[in-house]
Amino acid sequence: MKPLVLTLRARPEQRLDLSPLVPHQLAGKTVDEIMRLALNTTRRGICVGDVFRLRMGEANSIRIEGDGNRLDMVGHEMRDGEIVVDGDVGIQAGRLMSGGRLLISGSAGPWAASGMKGGQLQIAGSVGDRLGGPLAGEMAGMRGGVVLVNGDAGDRAGDRMRRGTIIIEGKAGAHVGSRMIAGTLVVRRAAGALPGYLMRRGTIVLGVGCTEPLPTFVDSGTHDLVAMRLMAAFVSTLSARAAGLFRAPLRRFAGDMAVLGKGEILVANRGG
Repeated sequence: MKPLVLTLRARPEQRLDLSPLVPHQLAGKTVDEIMRLALNTTRRGICVGDVFRLRMGEANSIRIEGDGNRLDMVGHEMRDGEIVVDGDVGIQAGRLMSGGRLLISGSAGPWAASGMKGGQLQIAGSVGDRLGGPLAGEMAGMRGGVVLVNGDAGDRAGDRMRRGTIIIEGKAGAHVGSRMIAGTLVVRRAAGALPGYLMRRGTIVLGVGCTEPLPTFVDSGTHDLVAMRLMAAFVSTLSARAAGLFRAPLRRFAGDMAVLGKGEILVANRGG
């Protein structure tokens, strides 16, 4: 399949809203129609043709070339197809995705996968704060789908996560899995302070060197759970390195007892 390629002419002078550039929005459009799509986030009007060179191809496969941490909302409400970004992106990458694949070769800003419902988001670099978290006023964050981050994540990854899976191969900041409602979050390396803060349900798996949970979590001992073997099989299809956390028994903490208390944090063997 020949992809539709958008190449940045130069670094944008303002932040751009790339939410119109998803497969279902571009399907059936001509070159002129695509070039006239508005991307502006300020009073100054900017169209696709002002900042990108376009090489037509199948709208179901989009490639964005150029390093642009001012490229916001890439893959917003994506339903199907594939978007590949050759470089960095800005805020809210993959927000409200319900299907398809979004592959980012660089890093992403805050609120990536916010409100995500389905599909797959892979970030080869690192990601900012509140990965999978809600925007102000929203009651839930990520609601489905799979997120794989090959680098590190900022603070509050998985905040108010309701469903889905997040795998972070690097480190995570403070309050990882805060206020989780459900879902699965795996951090291969160390996480910051207060993991699982006020989580109600869900599963957090933390790597060697992570801070121990709050005193409102109950130490339930070390276990070799069948459910973890099934989880390891699924995680291994996405990240062999993260799946390595499940090779030894995991120490289980139940909580957060300050709220509903039906969640769990599983910590890898510290001698591993």
